[in-house]
Amino acid sequence: MILLVDADSLIFASCYKKRETPEDEKYYTDILDSKKKFYNQYMQIINHLETMYPIDRVITFSGSLGNFRKLITKKYKANRSDDLRPPLLGEMHQHVKEHYDSVFGYGIETDDMVARYWKQLSSEFGRNDVMIVSIDKDYKQFPCLMYNYHYKHKEVLDISEDEARYNFYEQMIAGDTADNVNYFKGKGKKFAEKYFADCHSEYSYTKKLYQLFKEKYKSKAKEKYSECYNLLKLRTD
Repeated sequence: MILLVDADSLIFASCYKKRETPEDEKYYTDILDSKKKFYNQYMQIINHLETMYPIDRVITFSGSLGNFRKLITKKYKANRSDDLRPPLLGEMHQHVKEHYDSVFGYGIETDDMVARYWKQLSSEFGRNDVMIVSIDKDYKQFPCLMYNYHYKHKEVLDISEDEARYNFYEQMIAGDTADNVNYFKGKGKKFAEKYFADCHSEYSYTKKLYQLFKEKYKSKAKEKYSECYNLLKLRTD
């Protein structure tokens, strides 16, 4: 099994202290503390998966420089403030890049890099021999094996072609609050489930979704559809 570990969330979490009270300092100030926390969390995940699969290789992904999606619209991730970045975040990204031989992206996001490797390696070694390790729901748009290590889940997902297709088109309606992508405010997963009930192919999903864009955006439907699609679709080329 080849593991593709999206380490961005682990790096972010490694900068935070466990607080006993709300008044306690929430960020680490000593880089050694963050390094230790990252290592412990990282190895806990790998060791857990080794009890279920023979692990042949682990590829770690950590961060990127530049983001083509921000050229599509200035609204993309505009809801995120640099003031909320932990002080040690930059140092931790550099640490993981240097000491975990991680893959770093340019012009695209970390999940795009993971997606590219997943497509290439699953094609080369087989879909059942490559697993994405992440808590990011965006990967559910692929028919992949995915391990969600969040403490509330800790589960391996085996996503089928049909599930992956539905997950992506559902997200085009429900949006992604974390990335400030929402083209149909007030319409969520329940609406998408009913709306796509009779869809079973790429063509039927596309046709029905485009109709929804035409109803809301009129003459700008094509522009908005393309914009939404490219913001949410992970790049594999």
